[in-house]
Amino acid sequence: MLKAPLPIREGVSPSYLWLPEGTWENLLAFLDARFPDVGAATWISRMNRGEVVDASGIRLSPASPYRSGACIFYYREIEGETPIPFEENILYRDDHILVADKPHFLPVIPSGRFLHETLLVRLKKKTGLECLTPIHRIDRETAGVVIFSHNAVTRGDYQSMFQKRKVRKVYEALAGTLEGARFPFTYRSRMVEGKPFFRMMEIAGLPNSETLIDVLENMGDTSLYRLSPVTGKKHQLRVHLAALGIPIANDAFYPVALPCKGDDVSLPLKLLARSISFEDPLTGRERYFESALRL
Repeated sequence: MLKAPLPIREGVSPSYLWLPEGTWENLLAFLDARFPDVGAATWISRMNRGEVVDASGIRLSPASPYRSGACIFYYREIEGETPIPFEENILYRDDHILVADKPHFLPVIPSGRFLHETLLVRLKKKTGLECLTPIHRIDRETAGVVIFSHNAVTRGDYQSMFQKRKVRKVYEALAGTLEGARFPFTYRSRMVEGKPFFRMMEIAGLPNSETLIDVLENMGDTSLYRLSPVTGKKHQLRVHLAALGIPIANDAFYPVALPCKGDDVSLPLKLLARSISFEDPLTGRERYFESALRL
């Protein structure tokens, strides 16, 4: 594992990049070509502040030679990041894990136009835990329980639980009422990447996704469902309910992709990661964590 030669700054770990094969006049020319939205002036300013370094921590300048195969470190920056007006809560913390209750619209990790307004960075600022790492993820649009590791020695023990499907996850969703169904029932399908790139789709073939579906409350045209995914495909619950003709309320991706809402946070997806339970790999004790949020 790479050891970053730059410290964590305001909860943000430095990014790194392995320089690919190629010929550029100097490092600045490569960075300007690789990140055209950043601009040469911004890279020069970062270098002048000593915020672009090699793997040994040596400061790099605009004129530094381009060396294929080298690794550079730098701080990612986003100008004008829009605050997300919902607060996360810490449900549990011990010497190994931290369990958080994530609100709707807050991404778990930095990506795209989100950096400081992410669950990971917010929690790092709040706790000072520099080694904090999510051991699973939920969509930005989904709220609920997320587990983090903050102990590198035991991180693999907790990660392996998810890899071996030893974690029991329960979700709740508000969607249209499914007439004529006998609950609970299991829905299975074969899911693959769809178009646009951020959507999934179902195709004929051997199922690779499975969800146990039950109804908790019928409210006429709308029902509250309990969803227990056996597999963990991207957007699995959203795809499965949409395929049944009852897309989750306020789903902007399924059954059709709607125009991007940007910073609009008025209509949250009615999907909640209600609880996670498992046998603790270190103690053998049964662990159960439940979201305090409500749909």
